[in-house]
Amino acid sequence: MALDSTALTGGTGPEVARALSEDAAAGRADDSGRRGARTPRRPFGVWFRQTGWRHLIGIVMLVFCAFPLLYVLSAALNPGGTLLTANGLFRTFSLESFTRLFENPTQPFAAWFVNSMVIGLATAIGTVFLGALAAYSFSRMRFTGRRIGLLSLLLVQMFPQLLAFVAIFLLMSTIADIFPAIGLNTQVGLIMVYLGGALGVNTYLMYGFFNTVPMSIDEAAKIDGAGHARIFFTIILRLVAPILAVVGLLSFIATLNDFVIASVVLVDTDKQTLAVGLYRLVSEETAANWSLFAAGAVLSAILPMALFLALQRYIVGGLTAGSVK
Repeated sequence: MALDSTALTGGTGPEVARALSEDAAAGRADDSGRRGARTPRRPFGVWFRQTGWRHLIGIVMLVFCAFPLLYVLSAALNPGGTLLTANGLFRTFSLESFTRLFENPTQPFAAWFVNSMVIGLATAIGTVFLGALAAYSFSRMRFTGRRIGLLSLLLVQMFPQLLAFVAIFLLMSTIADIFPAIGLNTQVGLIMVYLGGALGVNTYLMYGFFNTVPMSIDEAAKIDGAGHARIFFTIILRLVAPILAVVGLLSFIATLNDFVIASVVLVDTDKQTLAVGLYRLVSEETAANWSLFAAGAVLSAILPMALFLALQRYIVGGLTAGSVK
């Protein structure tokens, strides 16, 4: 910047103001010139090494993930009956397979769908409620065996529930002789089995999230006369809503996709879930109709996808906040 010599040597007020305004105008012109200058384009090799390879990986992963979904949807819209006829994606467009799902009395798809929704939602709600109670106890209370209990939760998770399906079958058969309502071939019994297998990992996941809530909130509520039950239901549950949504969604999806435990516990056709029922569509017929199977898979994926999209804003925060602690 360069001011007039008159302004520097004590010129009159108008002259100083005019010199300052001219200097400001020149500065604005220089700034606009710099902003208007075009940034030189990077060579393709430099751009690819810096950021381009990320776009390439993203496109490859998108194709890798989307192709199976498109293939199943194409098979569902093709009433040919085999997966081989779906090689030409969307060559045939027909809703015949979707209508036939609800017309076969020996394969009650509607009953399987309702059973899966009831069992999945009941398991998700029970897992969230019981897991939150256990996580609050481990996070806020100090009692004998607390540390051993936490370590036991981790130790139990080393053994997958699938290894215990023989023991589960024998246990449910024995319970059926005493309490038929929760024994073998009952949906309530299957829900209790799911609750027992999911509480461990979900409790530990929520325990880490509960630890991120400051203890000063509990102390302030206790000064006002609130007990543990009031603090838990009116304060804590609202603050840990993201992890509750994540645990409920993961529990619902895991229950909906389970095949082994559901096929062991449920025997009657009208009580089975979608995973077992869809398997029956292609295992008990002489000519397996894969188009019906694909149509059922598409319909069964609609609700989990809708729930995932509705709760996706909780996914990242719910999974990472507890791990930071």
